[in-house]
Amino acid sequence: MKVLAAMSGGVDSSVAAARMVDAGHDVTGVHLALSSAPGTLRSGSRGCCSKEDADDARRVADILGIPFYVWDFAEKFKETVIDDFIESYARGETPNPCVRCNEEIKFSAVAARALALGFDTVATGHYARLVDGRLRRAVDADKDQSYVLAVLTAEQLRHAAFPVGDTPKPQIRAEAERRGLAVADKPDSHDICFIPSGDTQAFLGMNIGVRRGSVVDADGTVLAHHDGVHGFTIGQRKGLGISGPGADGKPRYVTAIDAATGTVTVGSVEDLDVWALTGADPVYTAGTAFTEPVDCEVQVRAHGETVPAIARPAGERLEVTLRAPLRGVARGQTLACYLPDPAGDEVIASATIADTA
Repeated sequence: MKVLAAMSGGVDSSVAAARMVDAGHDVTGVHLALSSAPGTLRSGSRGCCSKEDADDARRVADILGIPFYVWDFAEKFKETVIDDFIESYARGETPNPCVRCNEEIKFSAVAARALALGFDTVATGHYARLVDGRLRRAVDADKDQSYVLAVLTAEQLRHAAFPVGDTPKPQIRAEAERRGLAVADKPDSHDICFIPSGDTQAFLGMNIGVRRGSVVDADGTVLAHHDGVHGFTIGQRKGLGISGPGADGKPRYVTAIDAATGTVTVGSVEDLDVWALTGADPVYTAGTAFTEPVDCEVQVRAHGETVPAIARPAGERLEVTLRAPLRGVARGQTLACYLPDPAGDEVIASATIADTA
């Protein structure tokens, strides 16, 4: 089988490529250049896609004895991930750029080019598993990335491989060391790759600018003014610009964001409880929507808790009723539905949260 191994320059994708070589596949390595200024996108464990990362990936490919290329997707990445991230925050939403990158870059643009070039599969270092074509959680629960892969279609999964999903992370590092790969001890990337400083608000402020509005309580009383709704997320407690707690003496949290009016509403922690979700643009990982309501578990953050729920397809929407509340859910987040299973929870659907109740 002809395999394109996406090699970020990290330990996970390096071992993934090595395992595909061991399995006897015809493997070619590719590093994705996602920045127009790659030298600026790494600072220790922050950022990725730097020249350092490309060099690390090339050295691993040399050790494995496989061809290696760098594909420039910087323009596509800016249009579909960075610009989407900025626009989403400007609308008062809270997006996950890793989800969008998997959806639009790694398993769409890259996979399309790979298939056009005659490759059968794209292998990555994601921590997830494919069992009979179904997406399941990784063995290592702490590293599980099935949530950020939940947006993949059945066709995309058919041409995907996740070679490290059956192994805990410490064993992956040990394997890399045994193989003589210099990336064995390389730190994992954290935060948002295109904001290596880690200062998301500064990045958004620079790209969105000042859009003044008000911070109000549930009664509409103006408590403070702000320079843009992009500086807030649902559930935020600090940096609200207000003086002290509410009338009940308890902390106040962001409970609603109206980008059209620039209004940020604050309230009690209990006001953050959500019992129903409406998801737009649903993806059903088996390829077709289920026809009846399904008992499942729902997750709305990459490493967040899951709660029992009932999911119902509704045309171009996915309606989810929660059996226990989730707290601080924002529009723009991805909801992922799982079927509990002793062999590893299976992803059955995902959607972008368009509304909560």
